[in-house]
Amino acid sequence: MLSTVSSIPRLSTDPDDVAASGTVGAPQSDTVQRLLDAAAQAFADRGYHATTTRDIASRAGLSPAGVYVHFSSKEDVLYQLSRRGHQQALDLVRAAIASAASPAAQLAAAMSRFTVWHVEHYDIARVVQHEFPHLSQEHRDEVLDLRKQIDRALRQVLIAGRASGDFALDHIANTTLALLSMVVDVARWYTPAIARTPEQIGQTNAVLGLRLVGYAASPTRARP
Repeated sequence: MLSTVSSIPRLSTDPDDVAASGTVGAPQSDTVQRLLDAAAQAFADRGYHATTTRDIASRAGLSPAGVYVHFSSKEDVLYQLSRRGHQQALDLVRAAIASAASPAAQLAAAMSRFTVWHVEHYDIARVVQHEFPHLSQEHRDEVLDLRKQIDRALRQVLIAGRASGDFALDHIANTTLALLSMVVDVARWYTPAIARTPEQIGQTNAVLGLRLVGYAASPTRARP
């Protein structure tokens, strides 16, 4: 079982945080943060079904009723974890792409930084991936939309790279899926006992990604 869980990223100005914080645009409260961290730990250790709201409250140092002050249900807690994680991942991928000029450099930056995120948040990523089926249909659709936006951002890089002649690939959709699968799978096998740093793993995936798209020049020239 997992023994440690990274702190959940804070999203302080999202209006949707009303349900969790009670105030539009207000910074996420420390209590909400504690509950999210506790829930991620509990879900990682016991799984969604075996975890109760009492477990979450106990890990956060609150009474069992404390969860319902901030969240409508256990499923709502999972949804907030999933939405925050996916939103941060989307923002990270978009920022990585915007930081580079050429398609090759954009792909390298996106693969590297997205991989580093999965290494640094491997425990949360596992929870989000494994427990996703337990979200309500409405919440699954919302999270799926964020996933589609990540896919779309990377796909546009591949389209630009093929148009410029930098990439030699036949099927944009399949290649996008392969690249994202390479990154997401890091959360499955990574443990802190691995000797390589997050940055080293990110660089490896950046080089592999460039080879996958048939980048003609040396992969080192496009490294972020």
